[in-house]
Amino acid sequence: MHDIEPFWNWRDHYVSEEDDRSPFLGEEHSEFHFTHAVYDHVIHPQWDHFGSSTLYIKVIFADYEAGFSVMELIGEWNDLLHNDIMLLKRNVVEHMMSHGISKFILIGENVLNFHSSDDEYYSEWFEETNEVDGWIALLNFRPHVLEELQARDIDQYFVLGGTLNALNWRSLDPEVFLEQVERSVMRRLSV
Repeated sequence: MHDIEPFWNWRDHYVSEEDDRSPFLGEEHSEFHFTHAVYDHVIHPQWDHFGSSTLYIKVIFADYEAGFSVMELIGEWNDLLHNDIMLLKRNVVEHMMSHGISKFILIGENVLNFHSSDDEYYSEWFEETNEVDGWIALLNFRPHVLEELQARDIDQYFVLGGTLNALNWRSLDPEVFLEQVERSVMRRLSV
């Protein structure tokens, strides 16, 4: 896991550490010292810590005018033991919402497992984004993670699957990516 870096091709467009509206403004990352780990597996130092001991994040793009944020995740999403959704909601999402972000894209190809608890924070996040015509989309989560979300009925708070899982997002510019995701989300929400 130590060699899995957050997506860096959009750094010409956005750097969360330099964004004065980002919850990660001023974060410094070493290229050589590994300080974060998921259990006994160190992870690349470019990932950001938001309070969870098993899940890390990188805000790889934000467009405040359009109200979008793209976040990449790595690790184990564990609400049962660590209440990761509460930490994500309180420490990242609420900060970004206070600056006008209402459309969240979570990329989960590096989320290895998901352990659920209750759906209180998912419901809260969903309602708050809904009030401002926002949404939460999940892209490229592993099938067993999606199955666990569905088994616990948490998938109702997200737009996920279908074309969103087939999107080759790394080959796109952020603006084109956002347009494609929004088009897919709007098709689903209008059904």
